[in-house]
Amino acid sequence: MLKVDLHMHTHFSADSGAPSKSIVARCIKTGLNYIAVTDHNTIRGALEVQSIAPFPVIIGEEVKSSAGDIIGLFLKEEIPKGLSPIDTVDAIKSQGGLVMVPHPFDRVRPSAIKYEALQEILPHVDIMEAFNSHNLFRRDNEMATAFTREHNLVAAAVSDSHTPLELGRTYMEVPEFDDTPQGLKAALSQARLEPRKAHHILRLTSVWAKLKGKLR
Repeated sequence: MLKVDLHMHTHFSADSGAPSKSIVARCIKTGLNYIAVTDHNTIRGALEVQSIAPFPVIIGEEVKSSAGDIIGLFLKEEIPKGLSPIDTVDAIKSQGGLVMVPHPFDRVRPSAIKYEALQEILPHVDIMEAFNSHNLFRRDNEMATAFTREHNLVAAAVSDSHTPLELGRTYMEVPEFDDTPQGLKAALSQARLEPRKAHHILRLTSVWAKLKGKLR
């Protein structure tokens, strides 16, 4: 079995200070052995982690579309922010990637995708975050889970970590697969989800990282 987390951030995201080496070290310590690195609007962190990790690393990006965040997995090239949701999806699909919707009903994050945009891209969505450990309210994850089931989507539970210490708490156990996009989808359909909320103090580290960046 593989221990999987498909949403995490390195120091290449403005709201994270996590060095790539610390991500790899923590994954090894907690047994995570298949991950996606999904920094905001860049694939540099994913490429850096992939270059040093002794386990598979998906090149991902959390892209800020004109109507909220959309994650691309198995990317080959960086996708620019600010595109429309459907153009963002098309850019992911043109690379043979998978479309994952992060924290879809988080009422706190202004970056969460707008409901109208979600409906527009729904036919192209491969994976939905049914549980995001950074969601403040339980109800938001419950809504995401219900939506995922209603639309027969592939569900994911993710850490959305911005610090190494968060890794290994929320994850999925899936059977081994052939390291392809379709193989991942098939494996996730058999996943056992382990959802645990991030500690409230660790969630504040993303705010601190942003402030440090502005002060610099």
